Amino acid sequence: MDVKNTGINSVTNADIVLTGDRPSGCLHLGHYVGSLQNRVFLQDKCKCFLLIADVQALSANFDHPEQVKQNVVEVCKDYLSVGIDPNKTTIFIQSMIPELTELTVYAMNLISVARLERNPTVKVELQTKSFADNITSGFLNHPVSQMADITAFKATAVPVGEDQLPLLEVSNEIVRRFNNIYKTDVLKECRGILSNVTRLVGIDGKAKASKSLGNAIMLCEEPSSLKEKIFSMYTDPKHIKVSDPGCVKGNVVFTYLDAFWNDEEEIEELKTQYEKGGVGDIALKSMLHKCLSNILEPIREKRSRISEKYVYEVLLDGTESARKVASETLRQVKDALGLTYP
Repeated sequence: MDVKNTGINSVTNADIVLTGDRPSGCLHLGHYVGSLQNRVFLQDKCKCFLLIADVQALSANFDHPEQVKQNVVEVCKDYLSVGIDPNKTTIFIQSMIPELTELTVYAMNLISVARLERNPTVKVELQTKSFADNITSGFLNHPVSQMADITAFKATAVPVGEDQLPLLEVSNEIVRRFNNIYKTDVLKECRGILSNVTRLVGIDGKAKASKSLGNAIMLCEEPSSLKEKIFSMYTDPKHIKVSDPGCVKGNVVFTYLDAFWNDEEEIEELKTQYEKGGVGDIALKSMLHKCLSNILEPIREKRSRISEKYVYEVLLDGTESARKVASETLRQVKDALGLTYP
């Protein structure tokens, strides 16, 4: 199967969608425009499973498990505050489904270390995290763990960024090898569903938006810090006077306006005016501030009303439902392996 299938409109009600996040902290606007909006759309279209991957998060935070646990709560609050409905989407915690771990172990026998090390997504992450020679086996096996997550729920569609497609290729390779060796069709291949939105750049214009880099606007951003971040955004250093011609390319304010302003024609006209001269950076940033305030205020207000008690109710109910599905898949896998005993 070709893992690439651009566009969420290709998803049908016959599909099963699996997506999720590592709980490394609260989510930000990059998550919102890149994945969260699509998840809200998809939950009315097909069966959706939403994984909070705390086990994978531990591979880089093994010495601070308490932070991972608290981040699980924060991430779930973000899900609920943007409109993900636990009555439509099964939200669950990875570590509370031991079947996923067992399935990962079986899958590890079907892929070489060399193949995992060649994975371009893993290579990029290794460079980003500066592991040097201290790569943990847990980190290296992320693609195998993700394969277990996908196949446990027999997901047919997985929303990912372009850079994540190699992970799906690994998953499908393992599925084909398993089904071929054990003469079964228990495990299913999946395709990637790509967002039509490019990865949101950080407010400094130097890298993708990331909490760890301190260049992202969080979904729970307070009004004062939101304004401060917007008015500190990188624009065009040569655009000193309002009358000066300005450069649109690489201008972070325009990047965010492209992503969030709902009138594309208006923004295109504004770009033309900016390039000729006559539009000031303060005016642009004021537009963006109003736009993002209108988006984030209802999210922030809803989030403030979500109690930790309710979050755990949602997570425990979702995990119970998800575990039933994963348990049945694991039973079928063990039957295929011949690991059934009186």
